[in-house]
Amino acid sequence: MSTTQSERLRGLLEPLVSAKELDLEEIEVSRAGRRRVLRIVVDSDEGVELDACAELSRAISEKLDETDAMGEDEYVLEVSSPGADRPLTEHRNYVRATGRLVRLQLHGNGELVARIMAVDDDGLDLEVPGVKGRKPTARRVAFDEIAKARVEIEFNRKDKKEEEA
Repeated sequence: MSTTQSERLRGLLEPLVSAKELDLEEIEVSRAGRRRVLRIVVDSDEGVELDACAELSRAISEKLDETDAMGEDEYVLEVSSPGADRPLTEHRNYVRATGRLVRLQLHGNGELVARIMAVDDDGLDLEVPGVKGRKPTARRVAFDEIAKARVEIEFNRKDKKEEEA
C-alpha cells in the first residue's frame, strides 16, 4: 500500500500542529516554476494569529530539514489560516461558522443562503433571512443533504464583541 506525499507530510506534521493547539486543515504541494510550494492551512476555534503561523512555520521548516519528506528539490513553505472563502468540509468547520451566513449547495434541491444557529452530529439549525420585509424562518438541514458549503462574506456583520457590549 503506497502513501502519497501529502499523507506522509500529514503524519509528520500533525503532531507539530497539534502541539500548538491548532488543527491541520489542509496540505497542498504544487509547482511554481522550478520550485515546489508546500501550503499548510491551520485553524482553531479561536482563529489563528499571525505570530502563531510564523512560529509554526519555523517548527515545520526545522522538521522538514531533518527529514527527506520534501526530497532534494527547492521548495517554498507557506503556513496560513483558512481564508474567508474556504469551503466548510469538516464538522468542526460548521461549528466554527456558527452565527455566520453560509451558502449551501444542496443535493438535488438547489441553493440556500442562511445563518447557522446551531450544529449537532446530524446537521444544522439555520435561520433563513426574510425577503422584502418578511421575518426570518427556521430550517433544519442534515449533513447528508449538503453537497457544498461556504461562508458568505458579510461587510456589515456585527462582531460578537460588539454584540456583547
